[in-house]
Amino acid sequence: MSTRLPAVTVVGSINLDIIATTDRLPTAGETIGSGILQQQPGGKGANQAVAAAWLGGSARMIGAVGDDAQGRMMLESLAAVGVDTSDVAVLDGDATGTALIVVDRDGENQIVVCPGANAAFSLEGVEFSADETVLCQLEVGLPVVMEAARRASGFFVLNAAPAMDLPAELLERCDLVIVNETEYELIPALAEAKLIAVTYGKDGSAMFEHGRKVAEAQAAAVTVANTIGAGDAFCAALVLALRAGLSYAQALAVANAVGADAVCDPSSQPALAPLEAYLAGTACPAGPQG
Repeated sequence: MSTRLPAVTVVGSINLDIIATTDRLPTAGETIGSGILQQQPGGKGANQAVAAAWLGGSARMIGAVGDDAQGRMMLESLAAVGVDTSDVAVLDGDATGTALIVVDRDGENQIVVCPGANAAFSLEGVEFSADETVLCQLEVGLPVVMEAARRASGFFVLNAAPAMDLPAELLERCDLVIVNETEYELIPALAEAKLIAVTYGKDGSAMFEHGRKVAEAQAAAVTVANTIGAGDAFCAALVLALRAGLSYAQALAVANAVGADAVCDPSSQPALAPLEAYLAGTACPAGPQG
């Protein structure tokens, strides 16, 4: 593994997460009392950029916030962990994106996302270099993701979440696609992707080349506090590990360990150890497996 982690540019969403923690999730039409409310930085894009920075990568965020108090808080939280925010647009007239989240005692959640500024920005004036890895998700407009795929000349990664039909041009450009098992089933075209990582929660993760499994890794057994940011931490760790030269199996194992550490933390953007600590098995009790 290279001692110098690659530069990662994340093109994606920046949200304020408003989280209500309850004993169980409500059913349709049901009101549940005794919830505990908290607000914290979130958004799949911002979560992944923050995770990359914590893990030791050089992280740059491309996205947008509103010209409001929530947007200023999001920019401050990104900068505080070392994420470069110089290409985050501050849009007058658009509110900062917001996610309304209900989490139960087992860490399961229901989420409604109000995109706000995430749906209104463009890549005008943004430059990509050949040596940076570009990581996108689908919480921003598909045209922005397509434009990033066309303009980025380096390693291009798509976390295809939330699930939607994907243009063939986008899939062909992806050097790596990352999804969970539900998203994998909802997007049939992914079966022929050149390289795809699929997460299975407590059952670990696997790597497929053109539909053929080429590697897998077990998950660490942990007590779940919150699943919101775990997948995003996994994405950042997998990208950094692969680009640092680890094998598919090693990279999956390290990413599983990072995801397990993240799921133990109630924050959407948990503090993480350097990637090398997960590789060595010293960052959390369970350590990487597989």
